Amino acid sequence: MKCVKYSTAFVTMILLLAGVVQADESSKKEHPLQPAIRYAESCLKKIEAIPSYEAVFFKQEVVGTSLVKQKIKIKIRHRPFSVYLYFETPHEGREVLYVEGQNNGNLLAHEAGLLSVVGTMELVPSDSTAMSENRYPITMAGIGNLVDAVIKQWQEEVKFKESEVKYYKDAQLGKMTCRVIECSHPKPRRQFRFQKTRLWVDDATGLPVRVQQYGFAKAAGDKPPLVEDYTFSDIRTNVRLTDADFDRGNTKYAF
Repeated sequence: MKCVKYSTAFVTMILLLAGVVQADESSKKEHPLQPAIRYAESCLKKIEAIPSYEAVFFKQEVVGTSLVKQKIKIKIRHRPFSVYLYFETPHEGREVLYVEGQNNGNLLAHEAGLLSVVGTMELVPSDSTAMSENRYPITMAGIGNLVDAVIKQWQEEVKFKESEVKYYKDAQLGKMTCRVIECSHPKPRRQFRFQKTRLWVDDATGLPVRVQQYGFAKAAGDKPPLVEDYTFSDIRTNVRLTDADFDRGNTKYAF
């Protein structure tokens, strides 16, 4: 066998190239959140492909120092973005309407019962009155906006380490069987707004139906507090919502 001698420079070059290849292979290792983001994006596309829908919306969130729980019938149209809310509990009979590009960019709201004497109020979505029982303005209502917010959150978190992602199958949510993606962080960091995030997706439809956000525990041994819990049930996507569904003059409404 013939022995071939290589110069030191040539061997050094080979080693460097090998190092580059090794570095490239290492860089291909994904952040554990990347597959979760892609899956969430595919779910977002499904809901955005639906022109409009109706659902029952259950909300539990911490606003200031208060825990707010509400059950609301909701109508959503994506273009133009339109929202109609009918409150069942509490504030039964309260109605809120928002249509992008109408009413000077404001929402319309009125109470039921004795408070109805106040009449219909026109409020900036970020007004303190409109936000008194909400962490987010009505302009962020609906499944699409909720999932989009989770995606943006994870896209920021993917810039950092310390993210553990778990996947759960056959999670029950009422009559729905769901897949759940859970991302958690072991320690409080400035870049992490929540300790744990859970995205629930209905197996039957592929639509996101619940988002839970947990804060960081204040003391060792404490459970992470549930800060936000948003659930959509009885989702009906075979409805054709029209301008009349988002018209303050609709005789079925009391604006």
